[in-house]
Amino acid sequence: MTVKKFGIGQPLRRVEDQRLLTGGGRYADDVTPERCLHAVVLRSPHAHASFTFTDLDTARAMKGVKLILTAADITHLGDVPCLAPLPNGDGTQGHVAHIPVLAKGVAKHVGDAVAFVVADTQQRARDAAEAIGIDYSPLPAAVEMKKAIKKGAPAVWAQQKDNVAYDTSMGDKAKVDAIFKAADRVVKVDIENNRLITNYMETRGCLAEYDAPSKGWKLTISSQGVHGLRDTIANAILKVKPAKLQVVTNDVGGGFGTKSFAYREYPLCAEAAKRTKRPVKWIADRADHFISDAQGRDNLAVAEVAMDKAGKFLAMRFDILGNLGAYLSQFGPYIPYLGATMMTGVYRTPEIYVRVRGVYTNTVPVDAYRGAGRPEAAYLLERLVDRAARETGMKPDAIRRKNFISPKAMPYTTPIGGRTYDTGDFDQHMTRAMESADWAGFKERLRTARKTGMIRGIGLATYIECTAWGDGEDVEVRLDADGGVTVFSGTQSNGQGHATAYAQFAATHLDLPLEKIRVVQGDTAQVKTGHGTGGSRSIPVGGVSVYLASENLAEKLKELASQKLEASVADLEIADGAVRVAGTDKRITFADLAKLPGATPEATTGLGDFTPPNATYPNGTHIAEVEIDPDTGVTKIVRYSICDDFGLAVNPILLAGQVHGGVVQGVGQALLEKTVYDSDGQLVTASFMDYCMPRADDVPFFHFETKNVPSTTNPLGIKGAGEAGSIGSCPAVMNAVVDALDRAYGIRDIDMPATPDRVFAAIRGASKKAAA
Repeated sequence: MTVKKFGIGQPLRRVEDQRLLTGGGRYADDVTPERCLHAVVLRSPHAHASFTFTDLDTARAMKGVKLILTAADITHLGDVPCLAPLPNGDGTQGHVAHIPVLAKGVAKHVGDAVAFVVADTQQRARDAAEAIGIDYSPLPAAVEMKKAIKKGAPAVWAQQKDNVAYDTSMGDKAKVDAIFKAADRVVKVDIENNRLITNYMETRGCLAEYDAPSKGWKLTISSQGVHGLRDTIANAILKVKPAKLQVVTNDVGGGFGTKSFAYREYPLCAEAAKRTKRPVKWIADRADHFISDAQGRDNLAVAEVAMDKAGKFLAMRFDILGNLGAYLSQFGPYIPYLGATMMTGVYRTPEIYVRVRGVYTNTVPVDAYRGAGRPEAAYLLERLVDRAARETGMKPDAIRRKNFISPKAMPYTTPIGGRTYDTGDFDQHMTRAMESADWAGFKERLRTARKTGMIRGIGLATYIECTAWGDGEDVEVRLDADGGVTVFSGTQSNGQGHATAYAQFAATHLDLPLEKIRVVQGDTAQVKTGHGTGGSRSIPVGGVSVYLASENLAEKLKELASQKLEASVADLEIADGAVRVAGTDKRITFADLAKLPGATPEATTGLGDFTPPNATYPNGTHIAEVEIDPDTGVTKIVRYSICDDFGLAVNPILLAGQVHGGVVQGVGQALLEKTVYDSDGQLVTASFMDYCMPRADDVPFFHFETKNVPSTTNPLGIKGAGEAGSIGSCPAVMNAVVDALDRAYGIRDIDMPATPDRVFAAIRGASKKAAA
């Protein structure tokens, strides 16, 4: 592959930023057609309650109100479906609680949708919603997972009295139990992976426009992929052919997985637009987001490792509870199971057993959030390995080196999960990360910290994750009249920089400046197929398809130019947006090629499709160094180093941005973000007044570099990178926190988030115990 000035590997700045930073972005709330109506959702204030409407007429008669919908008005609509229900280990299927478009007489969580109000202004819709008469009869709520699965706990669903949506496992339990019984050493940890509110900058939104003659809709939605939404909403909910629904996504202010899913408001807007014969728009406020959008993480797990006398891993076993919330979100049940398939991590543990249970609670549904199960797996495993090092007296790097899967073992088939790692050199990136972090100089920094009354710790985490598996992408690259090209892709940028990265894939073959390469996404009327953005798939799958389509177009343009230039295709090359005879100045520009009689759509359209034969497996090492004030419990990250293996860097600047953003999200989870439900199921942390987000002064400057080993399952060697920062960061930060607390007070057990009050309480508790 010849390196081009604007091609793959070049550290180019984002072409979309000038437009976005100067107010040229077009987000969901920027689209307001004439005569547009506005909608709000009336939501339950109770976690579990039966309800009846006592007065709808007053609200319907209010000024400007055009429509109020309740469940009784939309019996023809289907539920919002769970697309990944998980069976029990014995093959039976537990209760699958799909999400009703509006609650049918019983609210299952605070924020459950009970009515949809449409008016000529948003304020009038809000006023009308507040005027609706509704009588709630509160019911007992199941809130905490451990209590929810106990006998006699309130049932979220009568059809599933034990609240366990599924109970499954992988691995040979009897064999693992026998290894544990005979092992020289067993180490155990009990770990919580805290629930997160996903909090992208732009809240969700939907605009529905109905066309009566065609009996079809146009939905403009802030999403992570239009084709999947179209098919789910059309087939399962509206019960029409997908051709009747055009879904458009413009610019998106963050998604993190949560904007992948179909939500109730989308078919509600469509139904309202059809009934009112006017456009209907719904934009979530931040309160809507906190109590209605799918939330993330929320696992409780027990992890154990059996070792020999030298610290070699013989077996591991895990018992994982995954909180699913009151309903099963689109992929919700699958996420804890997906994480379980990665419990091998980077270690050659011969036998592993994992039990996974999905649990119903009267809380907001839980689904994929940046990393989708893989951060939970890496966090649990790396906390366990660090604990094993402490209890055996081994150094954290030494126990890892002893148990790493070696490069010579690749491809490596994991003992559970059906994974085959194709490449990886885990010792290489851990060693380099330790060098860049000046691991050897930590003791001197520790002494300096102690002189100022601070305690200090250093922690590392080595991770591996799976990305870019499953469906492929079909891409078209078309020659435009001005000599530029347009890329049509079914993935969806929600902040990653696809307009830049995809242009680099195209420029590698077409040698065009990025401003001459346009990228079209997010319109089912313009892009034939697509599987959206998620699982770090856009670059390893979508980008490779752009690369192949551009290569195909380059060959077609040479064929088109060969007659005009009176040369064979073999003698032609592409340079500077033109086809030329190699070694001469004889050339024809792309713009002139577009004018030729033979420049048919077929002759000027490149096609590319790539379906991954297997996942790619990015991996790396994160090292965090923290300083804790024992008088306040405040933790500061003072140093942070990363060395990752992403196979190939398409754009080093964009790659660093993705990793930095993921690390900040991990820091937020590790130290700050705490989702709290009280015993009645009320979300106590329901706004930014109570839910702490990471800020610039919460993170240091990052040292980031790569030691890439190309993937063998990707034509360009690329491994997905969009979620990796959030996977390595939580265990690195928390291992550093534990290191500091253990050195000073012997504290080895603390869960995320390590907030000042939690750290302070742990220190006080240890101090009192020591004094006694």
